[in-house]
Amino acid sequence: MLLSLPNFAFCQPGVTSDSQCLVCCTNEHDGTVTIIDESRATTSGTASILANFAVGKRPRGIKASRDGKLLYIAVSGTPISGPPALDAHGNPILHPDDGDETPADHAQDGIAVIDLISRKVIKKMPAGSDPENFAISNDDRNLFLSNEDVGTMSVLNTQSGKIDMIVPVSKEPEGVALTPDGKQIYVTCETEGKVYIIDRSSYHVVSSITVGGRPRSVAFLPDGSRAFVPSESSQLISVINTQTHQVEHTIKLPTGSRPMCLVMAPDGKKLYASTGRGGTVLVIDPHSCEVLKPIKVGARPWGIAISPDGKLLFAANGPSNDVSVVDLASEKEISRIPVGKSPWGIAICPRP
Repeated sequence: MLLSLPNFAFCQPGVTSDSQCLVCCTNEHDGTVTIIDESRATTSGTASILANFAVGKRPRGIKASRDGKLLYIAVSGTPISGPPALDAHGNPILHPDDGDETPADHAQDGIAVIDLISRKVIKKMPAGSDPENFAISNDDRNLFLSNEDVGTMSVLNTQSGKIDMIVPVSKEPEGVALTPDGKQIYVTCETEGKVYIIDRSSYHVVSSITVGGRPRSVAFLPDGSRAFVPSESSQLISVINTQTHQVEHTIKLPTGSRPMCLVMAPDGKKLYASTGRGGTVLVIDPHSCEVLKPIKVGARPWGIAISPDGKLLFAANGPSNDVSVVDLASEKEISRIPVGKSPWGIAICPRP
């Protein structure tokens, strides 16, 4: 369903535009995806918004097909709970009797698919229980999904629309990333502070690495030699040698950082980390492992993404209901775009 937006129009098929990319943002609390015109994103306000799509309950993870024709969104019927209170060390305070007052509606779980040419939600595919985030294979044939409430990773075949494999991991899997060569899948699991490495050909777990502190996501150097994993409650990033599967270094982050999402610059020279409650995006040298600079953005940035030309970074700011646009040359926020309620994930795709 395409929601109407006054004074905005989605570009009709065949109509040319200065924009080469679309910036797509999931809004977890209102069940929508906002589409932003990258060419107009540097201007503050809503002028850059092309459309909002209603996609289902609790949209979080989002990825586009390589040709930019399809957009995949993880939706979930598991009730939303707020971020936990933190103790003096930054760890979440959990109680044994904590629980959702409303039961999960697993009929709502799945992968919603938007056709960006026809401007329609065209179907919903199975995704296992409570899908949160996912990676997409280099040929677009598979999605590798974290199933948060059951501790598994599901493999969805996008051609058949069926789940081909379910791989047990650990409690609260969240981040999923495919190595640059496409041969291994990394899955972060929050509760036990582990990263599971899965062989894509056999779907066997080949290694599990303890990083601690609620790991959230994974980023790789372009050559695939190193993986970077942020630990939210430990305020650090673990650097993993992808050949030995060992943590060879840790990057200590500034006090107050709650590292969430990592993205690598296209040239591999800089790593960017959203800091959640820290309210910044950190600029990091992935080779020297030095934190270079914080960039102030909106409230509690979570999902971030970089334009293909490496010039702009987009950050989804949950509590402030907007997306920050950061100029990476000056390393400053240059605009703020109001979107839906509680933006969560960001995907950038070529205009179809």
